[in-house]
Amino acid sequence: MQKIEHIGIAVKELALSVPIFEKLLNSTCYKTESVQSEKVNTAFFKKGETKIELLESTDPNGVIAKFIDHKGEGLHHIAFEVTDIKAEMKRLQADGFVLLNEEPKPGADNKLVCFLHPKGTNGVLIELCEEKK
Repeated sequence: MQKIEHIGIAVKELALSVPIFEKLLNSTCYKTESVQSEKVNTAFFKKGETKIELLESTDPNGVIAKFIDHKGEGLHHIAFEVTDIKAEMKRLQADGFVLLNEEPKPGADNKLVCFLHPKGTNGVLIELCEEKK
């Protein structure tokens, strides 16, 4: 793992949350994107080397909607940048971590992603991210 790639925050509505984070970070949202495979709309902010991703569900039965129903808005995941996602998945699985997907899948911001089950990471959902080549 190279560094924290971004921090994901689940929100009910991007339209309400984007202005809050623009004020908080004193920075504008630099990118929005829909990720159909995850049933989310995203908004990205960057402050120095730190990126924040806001996630809004596009489906009332989607993962983010269920997360918000259960836990409320807030921290959803921490994403780490990796140089070889398949090798990192293999390493982590060999060390006993449970992967939530067997193969990397397309994610937001031109990334291939894989999630680790939070039961094996002290309750924190971890995302691995590799820049698509």
